[in-house]
Amino acid sequence: MSTKPHWFLPDTPDVLGMLRAQLAVTMEGMDALTEWAGGDEDAAGRVRKLEHEADTCKRELQLALVRAFTTPYDPEDLYTLGRGIDWILNLSKDAVRESEVMSCPPDVHVAEMSALLREGVGHLDEAVAALQERRAEATAFADAAIKTERQIERVYRKAMADLLALDDLREVTARRELYRRFSRIAELLTEVAERVWYAVIKES
Repeated sequence: MSTKPHWFLPDTPDVLGMLRAQLAVTMEGMDALTEWAGGDEDAAGRVRKLEHEADTCKRELQLALVRAFTTPYDPEDLYTLGRGIDWILNLSKDAVRESEVMSCPPDVHVAEMSALLREGVGHLDEAVAALQERRAEATAFADAAIKTERQIERVYRKAMADLLALDDLREVTARRELYRRFSRIAELLTEVAERVWYAVIKES
């Protein structure tokens, strides 16, 4: 009995599509963060749930990078993008938890920073979408995300200045830590955006 030879094609998973899937979950998580910061306490649970879903997306991307025969960009850059995006939602979940543990509910500054973070992650999604076919536009969207981080820093400085008017040392300490957490998330936003630039430059 004769058998036909089997030809195996190299594995070329859609790693950019997987990265966008991770971003889609991350944007949902940032939507929930914004709702929580606006006063919806139930949204805290959604932030935690979506953070776990995003972890799964990140792991799937990493496994795909291991088995991929070719990738449209350097695997190291794609790995770093996925890891950075994951950290954004991880730290957002941690911020919600810290707020709860310290009995320090979100205020107007946290609400504003949360909304800007959601906007920034949206720009990252646009940047990754552009990496597929419109490489020159990817860096423009990355710049928009960086601009969002700068807006967050202005809110952060205003928030820290407003703490000088408070007499309750416990509240000052708690809010300072919460604001710092959001400032760190904003820095991560820039780190991911800068990696988009780096990936594009390497492929140019």
